Amino acid sequence: MKILANDGLAQSGISALENAGFEVVVTKVAQEQLQNFINDEGIDALIITKNTTIHPELLEACPSIKLIAHQGTNLDHIDVEFAADNGIHVIHSADGTANAIAELVFAHLLGMARFLPQANREMPLEGELRFNALKKEFSEGIELRGKTLGIIGDTADAEQVASLALGMGMNVIFSGDYSEEKSIAVLFYNGQQIDIQVATEPYAEVLKQADFLTLHIENQDSHLITQEHFEHMKDGVGIVNTAAGGLIDEVALVNAIESGKVRFAGLDVFESQPRPEIQLLMNTDLSLTPNIATLTQEAKTKSGSDLSKQIIALLAE
Repeated sequence: MKILANDGLAQSGISALENAGFEVVVTKVAQEQLQNFINDEGIDALIITKNTTIHPELLEACPSIKLIAHQGTNLDHIDVEFAADNGIHVIHSADGTANAIAELVFAHLLGMARFLPQANREMPLEGELRFNALKKEFSEGIELRGKTLGIIGDTADAEQVASLALGMGMNVIFSGDYSEEKSIAVLFYNGQQIDIQVATEPYAEVLKQADFLTLHIENQDSHLITQEHFEHMKDGVGIVNTAAGGLIDEVALVNAIESGKVRFAGLDVFESQPRPEIQLLMNTDLSLTPNIATLTQEAKTKSGSDLSKQIIALLAE
């Protein structure tokens, strides 16, 4: 069987698949050329990232496809229902990328809490002449310890975010059934682990209680956070979105920042990706990254190994 790793694959995954008798083609095929390449090369399975979209027209035109593997957690760029209806496996590596996503969430939170994006912009330009002025300008940072982190979503990366937050001394609440608790494992470098019970609260209550919010769900039919939702949040709330660009109404977000309702936001995904709106790119109260949440060396290795095991189990003859 022939597998196209369209957005690359860690060597660990390639080796495992080749040892199991698969032929792995590691190349980048443009979206508009994908159909012809699949049919010309007789591709049986695809390994992709968010950079490749799998829509019904492509699957209808490529009957050889038996499996789609995504190196990440969010499947909103794949028509999963259509694939399932046509007997095509759709798999992903949730655990492999969980820590990478969680650490980027905290990179945004810690950076914005201490004005790092703004300071990194200003210091090369003004640091020599306005050092003390900049020191005063960025002297009102805040600490995360003791603050409440609201987590929207119930995924492997959401739980890893909770684990890191608890390790930093934060209070954590999940959006969910208020009558339940979640057990979160906090892992240490030497293999020790402690399990901590954290609360779940209705979505509206999480918005009211949280000092910081982080999103970990797939795209919805409408915005998850709108102008009305911002009005129910604490003044000075911080928000991080590494999940899906359509979850936050970006116009409402900019308005909330300008009004002071939102202190800062960290965005790794955008509504008009890959061309984010200029109002976002120029806003100094935003910490911006180009959809890199799952892209670390370690995550690629873990995802490659995980996906190869799943593919072998499903397709090995």
